[in-house]
Amino acid sequence: MRIPVHQLPHGLGLDLPAAATAHAAGMDLRAAIPEGVTWTLAPGQRRLVPTGLVMAIPPGFEGQVRPRSGLALRHGLTVLNAPGTIDADYRGEVQVLLVNHGETAFELGRGERIAQLLVAPVASWTWISESSLEALGDTERGGGGYGSTGR
Repeated sequence: MRIPVHQLPHGLGLDLPAAATAHAAGMDLRAAIPEGVTWTLAPGQRRLVPTGLVMAIPPGFEGQVRPRSGLALRHGLTVLNAPGTIDADYRGEVQVLLVNHGETAFELGRGERIAQLLVAPVASWTWISESSLEALGDTERGGGGYGSTGR
């Protein structure tokens, strides 16, 4: 699949997202903050980080913005609304909502790999209103809620 992408002026010079290995599911998004500027995320702080990218995800697909495991493990840095969704009809800048769950401040510079982007199919659906619970069918679990399967 080929996805059109445009780099905004503040993203020029940054590498486009690319797969790190032949079988990587995602591509890294980079921070498009000004050169020579460092953003500090204190413990508990969240910040919307620009990527400088506008893209055209094809209809029937979504972009999923996910945390990078290394940042989460080493620094407690993660994507707050993970996975963030980029809808096929969105044409604004892709931005990443980062949060620092770590114990120390995190220094973020231009070009830092901040999240992963995956593109995945999305099923379309409509609701069919049923007049009774029985019409939904019975299952072994039934209405058992959180923890009801014992796992």
